[in-house]
Amino acid sequence: MQNFHKPNIVISNCIEHEACRYDGSMIKNSFIEKLKSHVNFSTVCPEVGIGLPIPRDTLRVVNIDDIEKIVISKTGEDVTEKMKQFSDDFINNLNNDEIDGFILKGKSPSCGIKDVKVYTSTEKGPALPKKSSGIFANIALDKYPNILVENEGRLTNYNIREHFLTRIFTQAMFREIKKKKSMKDLIDFHSNNKYLLMAYSPGNLKTLGKLVANNDKNEIGQILREYEFYLNKALSMVLKPMRNVNMLLHLFGYFSKELSSNEKAFFLDKLEKYSAKQVPLSVPVAIINSWVMRFNNEYLANQTIFEPFPSELIEVTDSGKGL
Repeated sequence: MQNFHKPNIVISNCIEHEACRYDGSMIKNSFIEKLKSHVNFSTVCPEVGIGLPIPRDTLRVVNIDDIEKIVISKTGEDVTEKMKQFSDDFINNLNNDEIDGFILKGKSPSCGIKDVKVYTSTEKGPALPKKSSGIFANIALDKYPNILVENEGRLTNYNIREHFLTRIFTQAMFREIKKKKSMKDLIDFHSNNKYLLMAYSPGNLKTLGKLVANNDKNEIGQILREYEFYLNKALSMVLKPMRNVNMLLHLFGYFSKELSSNEKAFFLDKLEKYSAKQVPLSVPVAIINSWVMRFNNEYLANQTIFEPFPSELIEVTDSGKGL
């Protein structure tokens, strides 16, 4: 059982926190509700932040002469500068070293990420073919290029949600390593995350290994900065079946001499079915984890690949894409 540190997440206030949407409603979200006891949430509503009431007239992103502005639909009042100022102030007041991720309201004119409708005016009419990002989301993405920014809609997808959870809990753990500034703690972190990182990016794992070896005898601060850069680079990769198969075969190698021929055949059959997208990754991972416990392999027992985030957050009753 892993000892997890709580990630610090900035979230749109209207998602499972406060009834502050334009129509006075709150978005109910079972995943966010469950997440509350496992993370530290900081809430934000840029629209209320610039002084708009609840409820309020809707905002709209308009493109005039190739310049996007955010306006109040009913009156046409331009609130672009107010929104930029609020967003700058809020995000600049965050502690860069303490933020592990963002969950923002999808399609929102202020918080949407690449899915905001753009119009040519405040008058009724169809949106333009292209979509854009909200001002707050744009500034967050610019200030935190290495931090995962997601919207609540995408997190209903099984794979996207598991990737998000893996990243924020791994980053929260590394945040604690940075505070300790201990080479031993960094080596332990790297060792425990070896197979998780192998699944995401073998190339970056190799680079991280060289940093931990520290053959150049660099000071710990420099090593931690470089390690964080390549850690984020590795975790930004999308998991691919062939990389997972490679990682699983490495783990399988620890037990190949101790297993019966039937056990080996059973595992390799499940691995083949995983490659063919007939079973989820959790099936071969669970088989290996059972061998870790059976043969009391202390090194593998600490590998985060078996539990990269709290098991209570695992859900499969959703879109199920990619299972």
